[in-house]
Amino acid sequence: MSDFNDFNNQQVAKLPKHLRQFIVEQNYEKYTPVDQAVWRYVMRQNYSYLKHVAFYPYIKGLQRAGLSIEYIPDLQSMNDNLGKIGWGAVTVDGFIPPAAFMEYQAYRVLVIAADIRQINHIEYTPAPDIIHESAGHAPIIADTDYNNYLSYFGSIGAKAMFSSKDFELYEAIRKLSILKEAYGVDEQEIAVAEKNLRHIADNMGEPSEMALLGRLHWWTVEYGLIGTLENPKIYGAALLSSIGESATCMNADVKKIWYDLNTINYQYDITQQQPQLFVTENFQNLIDVLETFADTMAFRRGGTESILKAIECKNPSTAVYSSGLQVTGIFTDVGMNNKDELTFIKTTGLSALAHDGKQLAGHGKDYHKDGFSSPVGKLKGIEKPFEEHNLIELELMGIIEGKHVELNFESGITVNGLVKDILIRDSKVILIAFEDCTVKEGNGNVLFMPEWGIYDMAIGEKIVSVFNGAADKDAYEEIPLISHEQTHKTVYDEKTQQLHVLYQKVRSARENEKGYEELPTIFNELKTNHRTDWLCALEILEIVYHRNLGDGFEKELRIYLEMKAATIADHTKLINDGLHVIANPVTQLITEED
Repeated sequence: MSDFNDFNNQQVAKLPKHLRQFIVEQNYEKYTPVDQAVWRYVMRQNYSYLKHVAFYPYIKGLQRAGLSIEYIPDLQSMNDNLGKIGWGAVTVDGFIPPAAFMEYQAYRVLVIAADIRQINHIEYTPAPDIIHESAGHAPIIADTDYNNYLSYFGSIGAKAMFSSKDFELYEAIRKLSILKEAYGVDEQEIAVAEKNLRHIADNMGEPSEMALLGRLHWWTVEYGLIGTLENPKIYGAALLSSIGESATCMNADVKKIWYDLNTINYQYDITQQQPQLFVTENFQNLIDVLETFADTMAFRRGGTESILKAIECKNPSTAVYSSGLQVTGIFTDVGMNNKDELTFIKTTGLSALAHDGKQLAGHGKDYHKDGFSSPVGKLKGIEKPFEEHNLIELELMGIIEGKHVELNFESGITVNGLVKDILIRDSKVILIAFEDCTVKEGNGNVLFMPEWGIYDMAIGEKIVSVFNGAADKDAYEEIPLISHEQTHKTVYDEKTQQLHVLYQKVRSARENEKGYEELPTIFNELKTNHRTDWLCALEILEIVYHRNLGDGFEKELRIYLEMKAATIADHTKLINDGLHVIANPVTQLITEED
């Protein structure tokens, strides 16, 4: 991306190209006057309620992240403010793959969906939107303990192993969230997508590392409470950005449970309100629980079970030998002895070799395009790990460039060939290349034949780590599954565009403190041509009430809105909450909070 805009933010500038591919332009001018009114309504409701139940001073947090109650934030001012606390922000198109999302967190960059929810989903949307991402996640970023947890979670999550089912689930969730936020979609199509998601979710089998980590993320970053079971405060972004659930979550029928490692046993449903929530005493506890879980993961455990996770993944992952050599590819086979210890590993298709996260020269996926396989383990009769030998010790074993040698592994694998090259990194032997080479298992099964070309043999007694994705992602050009399912871009009909004009006139009257005489005409047009709208009438009432523009007009507006609240169930709470905030105003002059 030659024209990459880093917003003059250090964290954004550090993003590698495989993450930059997800970034889209915010296109601030696409936000309509209705979008701006939706933002303002939600933020005023949030402040009105959250000042009592949010963990941190809400307005102070908003200001530190470059956000206001009045306007949808623009990315540049967010980056200017977040940069002061070592974070950045970028906009993306809806859900992105979990591994990429985690990696952004590790780079201390907030991923913000560029779209905003429709007015008919004003209380809650399953799709990521700018209200959720910026008003939910950004304000708490200023808390050092919390942002350390977030970036550490990202670095752990980026290594988590997937199952092939996780990829299916991601696509199903993305598709449903797009349909639910799209304009004029057939209800039948949504029902089919919901059924498909339910079917995949109900048949996931044993949860993968990423699925379990996803639960920890959900119950902390999205739905977390902090403090005591009796009097918890909200810090989870999904609660902070849902004006419906941030209120109902404090009800007694939503069970409160202490947050610990046992939380991974609780699944979640993105389309429903949560039946229980988890409370942590402090943010350090979140890091402790994450650390305990990380100790069970393939990137820390290695060995046979981790390679089996890689085979089930059916996508590129990386195995690390005890020498430090990193093998990236789609793992398809494994050899084990009678103690279930690894004897060899095998990838199929495009593979690459790296050390310390950097691809080895001449060992990219073009060279290893047909896969890679190599023994794992000790040489027979030699106690010292193979990788620990220096060149003199290798020479004593007959391993010299230009000489023929036969190597016998404890597993029964034999390697017979002419030593072409010995590669050493950080004082460890990591790779030996052979010409005219035959590799056989103890039962005579041939693993490599001379006519296949050069045999590159990985060196290492053990596989110490296995993680998701490539060791050197940018060299491997691992493009992490960009979805073909794009979010829908709304084209507004003439009537809707006329409604946008009315919203803009109301905003101008409020901000410029003039043009009030137009308000009755605007209200008449709303009543006549836009019977389903409620928010614009609420904004007119707000001005009329605070500017004392006539009891008769105010009464007419109130009756109109109260009738709507009484007759349209979906609007009852929204209108009543709006009337409450008008009577108990939120001003932009709030600098101190309780």
